Amino acid sequence: MAKRTQAILLLLLAISLIMSSSHVDGGGIAIYWGQNGNEGTLTQTCSTRKYSYVNIAFLNKFGNGQTPQINLAGHCNPAAGGCTIVSNGIRSCQIQGIKVMLSLGGGIGSYTLASQADAKNVADYLWNNFLGGKSSSRPLGDAVLDGIDFDIEHGSTLYWDDLARYLSAYSKQGKKVYLTAAPQCPFPDRYLGTALNTGLFDYVWVQFYNNPPCQYSSGNINNIINSWNRWTTSINAGKIFLGLPAAPEAAGSGYVPPDVLISRILPEIKKSPKYGGVMLWSKFYDDKNGYSSSILDSVLFLHSEKCMTL
Repeated sequence: MAKRTQAILLLLLAISLIMSSSHVDGGGIAIYWGQNGNEGTLTQTCSTRKYSYVNIAFLNKFGNGQTPQINLAGHCNPAAGGCTIVSNGIRSCQIQGIKVMLSLGGGIGSYTLASQADAKNVADYLWNNFLGGKSSSRPLGDAVLDGIDFDIEHGSTLYWDDLARYLSAYSKQGKKVYLTAAPQCPFPDRYLGTALNTGLFDYVWVQFYNNPPCQYSSGNINNIINSWNRWTTSINAGKIFLGLPAAPEAAGSGYVPPDVLISRILPEIKKSPKYGGVMLWSKFYDDKNGYSSSILDSVLFLHSEKCMTL
C-alpha cells in the first residue's frame, strides 16, 4: 500500500511539473474595467482569477492646461471624492499578483498634449496622483497603481513619446512604472507609433477590431494573422497581446468566436516569442458573454497537451 501511495504521489508531482512547464512563458488575459457600473467592483473583477492585468478606464480629460478628470461611468463620482474606495480594489488585485494600470484616453474625452512641457506636467500629475508620488487629492485613494496605459484615439499625435519617457524615468525612484498601450491594428498606429518606437512599453494590447483590414472576418483569419506578425516583428516591446471584443456587441466589428480563437488563431500567434496573451474589451461584456472563461486555459498554456487524470 505504501509503495502504491508513493507511486501515486510521484505521478501527481510529475503531472504538476508538466503543467507548470507548459505554462512557462504562456499568456494571460488583460481586461478593461470602469466603463459600466453593472460590471461589478474591481475587487470582484480580480477575485474571478481570470485576469492577469486590469486597466482602469479612463482618465479622459487632461493636457493643454485642463484640470485632469477621471471617468468611471456608473462606479463612482470622482468629483465628490467618491472614487477613493477603489484603492481597496487595487490593493486586492495586487495582492493576487494582478497588475493594475490607469488607462489614459479612450474613444470619448477631451485630452491632448500641447508640448513637451505639457507632457512633463501630465507625467508629474500621474506620478503624484496615481503612482508613487504624493498629493492631497488622489482620485483613487492612496493605493499605488502599477503603471499607465495609453489608449489614445484622438487629439494630438505628438508628444506621447515624451510622456512615455517621463513616466518611465520615475521607475528610477523605486517601484517600476509599467507602460502599456492599446494601439489600433493598422500599422503604424497614428497616435502611438512614435511612442511605441521608444522601446519603453512592457505590454502592448493591439486592438484587432473595428478595423476591417486587420481583423477577423467571416472565417478568414489571414488579415488578423498577417497584422499580428507585422506588429510582433516591428516594435520593441516586452509582450504583445491580441486585443478583441469580449462579445459581438462590444465592438462594431471584429468579434472572434471562442472556438475559432482557440483552434485557429492562438496556435498561430503563440509561435511568436512576444506572445503575451489576449486583451478583452471589456469586463461588462465579458460578464455577459463568458468569453474569458471559454478561452482562459488556451490562452495560459503555450502547448495544448492534455494531462492524464487518475
